[in-house]
Amino acid sequence: MAKRKAFITGITGQDGSYLAEILLEKDYEVYGMVRRSSSFNTARIDHIFGDLELVFGDLSDGSSLNQLVRRIRPDEVYNLGAQSHVRVSFDIPEYTADATGMGTLRLLDALREEGVKCRFYEAGSSEMFGQAAETPQTETTPFHPRSPYGVSKVFGYWITRNYREAYAMYAVNGILFNHESPRRGPTFVTRKITRAIGAILRGEQNELRLGNLEAKRDWGFARDYMEGAWRMLQADEPDDYVLATGETHSVREFLDAAFGCAGLDWNEYVTIDERYFRPAEVDLLLGDASKAMQKLGWEPAVRFDELVRMMVDHDRERRQTEEHYV
Repeated sequence: MAKRKAFITGITGQDGSYLAEILLEKDYEVYGMVRRSSSFNTARIDHIFGDLELVFGDLSDGSSLNQLVRRIRPDEVYNLGAQSHVRVSFDIPEYTADATGMGTLRLLDALREEGVKCRFYEAGSSEMFGQAAETPQTETTPFHPRSPYGVSKVFGYWITRNYREAYAMYAVNGILFNHESPRRGPTFVTRKITRAIGAILRGEQNELRLGNLEAKRDWGFARDYMEGAWRMLQADEPDDYVLATGETHSVREFLDAAFGCAGLDWNEYVTIDERYFRPAEVDLLLGDASKAMQKLGWEPAVRFDELVRMMVDHDRERRQTEEHYV
């Protein structure tokens, strides 16, 4: 029996690397799309480099997507590629909309045009809720995005549902709340904090500049969430699911927990810098994953304290000469 083929956009990112591991463990043939760059950005997948096939393409280039899906003819497609930094999306809103929003449309339409019968996963985001009308947020909570990134993800969500309804495609949205890991990019606040702790302990850094410490997020472990994404594509019928831990913690609480792991007082190192405030803030995100738990049998295995310690321990041990995840 032939192996199932999976095609992943954004494979070099945090989520893509964990998903690739999961799919290889399940004996998939894995193809990952990467953009041409003058520097290598494969640190997160170097340990599985020989077990998958990397292909060049770009969510901003529809012709490349058509060619890839025609050649690979995947059984499952996971669209994880995006300009995924919320704060940066205010600085490059047009590019964010093109890659994160229109990229989803280009990929869906490539599958439709090429007649590839597969199952499609769209990486939604809790940022779509933004100024949420209710707490906790579920699959039926109205969207009110507060950033170009969030707006772009709302477009991706609705175009995925539209193709599901218009063309009977098996297409699902995973509405994932914040998910972190030692592989999180260094500009995201959680990893910025844990990397700073490692640098402080090594005597390489004595100040950490942050923005809003009162923002509250529902933080889980990225690998748990990628297991959930896979489960969404194994269900009999396509549907949309929230993945979340059901707990919310402020950035200040993350600081308390992370610096506490290292026996440090964050007040001695943290400086508030207005450059890191968003033009429109999202104050509170808290997800209810009851539907995914009931229908998919999914639940988060790693909780907040364990996640923080995992990240701090990794960045304490990371040596100055190691290649960083970027």
